[in-house]
Amino acid sequence: MSEGANDILGFDRASLRQRTRAVLNRGGWGNPDVLLVDAESGAVVVKDYSPRSAFVRQWLGPWMLRREERAYRRLEGIEAIPRLLGSLDAAALVFEYRSGVLLSRSLAGKLPPTFLSDLQSAITQIHGRGVVHLDLRHRSNILAGEDGRPVVIDFASALRGPVLVWLLGWLDRRALRKWRVRLL
Repeated sequence: MSEGANDILGFDRASLRQRTRAVLNRGGWGNPDVLLVDAESGAVVVKDYSPRSAFVRQWLGPWMLRREERAYRRLEGIEAIPRLLGSLDAAALVFEYRSGVLLSRSLAGKLPPTFLSDLQSAITQIHGRGVVHLDLRHRSNILAGEDGRPVVIDFASALRGPVLVWLLGWLDRRALRKWRVRLL
């Protein structure tokens, strides 16, 4: 964990299990568990590769987390993106928790009229910072926050660089079109 982060979060690896409120997603062989954890300041999300095999825990997981951390660092300050709070250790990152519901057709007509334009603005800002998400079509990567605004999460597949945004940004824009069709 980065220096001082343990003081901010109020927990460490040893107390993670006791502080875990819920498992938001149980990862498969190469994917992290995503946990809702009680920290000193309130609930946080922990993306944790430690339950995986030695190869994933020691090599693949840390590599994936470093990639994702770099994407989140570039996106700091974008309202639709939860803040990266730090790392618990090489196998886990800690994020701000934003409550909300996964996007689905059942939300059609129930979201604020600005939701899709706010999502479009978030995608434009993400691209403007040189990041392309690549997985916005998946319903688990966009939430309708409690305030009715979009929350974009899970930048594990994201790529960085203006050329990559130029070449692959159409995938994020196509995902936005999908959500327009399903939510209007």
